[in-house]
Amino acid sequence: MSPQSDIPVAPSKGADDENFPVGSWLLPARLRPYVAQFYAVVRAADDIADHPDLQASEKLSRLEAFDRALTGAPSGECAAATRLAGGLQDIGVPIDHARNLLKAFKQDAVKNRYDDWDDLLGYCLYSANPVGRFLLDLHGESATGHGASDALCTALQVINHLQDCGDDFRE
Repeated sequence: MSPQSDIPVAPSKGADDENFPVGSWLLPARLRPYVAQFYAVVRAADDIADHPDLQASEKLSRLEAFDRALTGAPSGECAAATRLAGGLQDIGVPIDHARNLLKAFKQDAVKNRYDDWDDLLGYCLYSANPVGRFLLDLHGESATGHGASDALCTALQVINHLQDCGDDFRE
């Protein structure tokens, strides 16, 4: 382990701090626990990727541990990912959505700028679209809705980036 492995990564925000509802009471009660589990794993992984005091190699190492837990490798430090994987397997929702988000977080760990619109859209393929696909699959919807969902999720991701531009410029 690296010397930075003992740096705790506290959650940067909770569901109430997001720009979109997380686990809304509008969702069927039986699905809310899965949304909460998904959010917990994704939030933790995003916080690792964005942590200012961790080196890129440490971020990647921690995110790989999440990925291993999602694919079934036992991991005490990634218990939430292990629970999510088991829960989604029980209800037949692919874990690929969470793993695709991890791809975006790994990219966040090593890349700060996007060259052009196509580069940004490629990032959204992993940073935004898996969320909509997860929710569609969780609700038992057909994959025919993925295209519309991807467009909406990408648009929301770009808007989120635009909201952060001022803060990013000042930092």
